[in-house]
Amino acid sequence: MAYEWPRMYKNEEYYENQIRDDVVQHICEYFEVEDIIDLTREQYMEIVKYRDEELNEYSVMQIGYSLALYQWESENE
Repeated sequence: MAYEWPRMYKNEEYYENQIRDDVVQHICEYFEVEDIIDLTREQYMEIVKYRDEELNEYSVMQIGYSLALYQWESENE
């Protein structure tokens, strides 16, 4: 029987959510807001710029920033 990892997607979702939660917590602490959706558009754009220009495109943190930004977009646009 060949090696396999059944339901690996569950682990992937867990790690993605953990990274997103860590990113959101850091952003909220940095900008002193209660929730990611409380960021201003200017703060949001500052984070987008950081993700796009400073964060390595292969960084494992990319998914966390993308999910956090998506959360803001869903509530504010």
